[in-house]
Amino acid sequence: MTLSLIPYIITNGNGKEAVKFYQEALGAELSNFQTYGDLPDSPDFKVPEEMKDLVLHAQLRIENSELMISDNSPGEPFEVGSNLTIAIVLDDKAKAEKIYERLQADGEAIMPLQSTDWSEAYGQVTDKFGVKWQISVENSNNN
Repeated sequence: MTLSLIPYIITNGNGKEAVKFYQEALGAELSNFQTYGDLPDSPDFKVPEEMKDLVLHAQLRIENSELMISDNSPGEPFEVGSNLTIAIVLDDKAKAEKIYERLQADGEAIMPLQSTDWSEAYGQVTDKFGVKWQISVENSNNN
């Protein structure tokens, strides 16, 4: 079952400023906020010092809607126009796999669907129309 489709804004190192701006402009409530420095230590990924204060993930609630925000990683290209993605949040890994496969047909896999600290299955794909999607299965302990 698809739980929601959520606009996801990618910022260029000014994610904290964007979170504050959208909170005030939209009267939004901050429901989740993590920096890269909040990630647990991992031998697979050492967070560089310059990334620790950047926004890994912020989630704002605006009445019955949500908006997500994160900073791009240093060194990743940032292009205005491609800094808005759509996040699909699901509660079924098999459905996430099907959606991921269908969206990448004639498109491009950006990040393979995989287990992460925040999701049992998370991946990114750009579809054949150039739309970037983030597919995520909500962990039962995140509810």
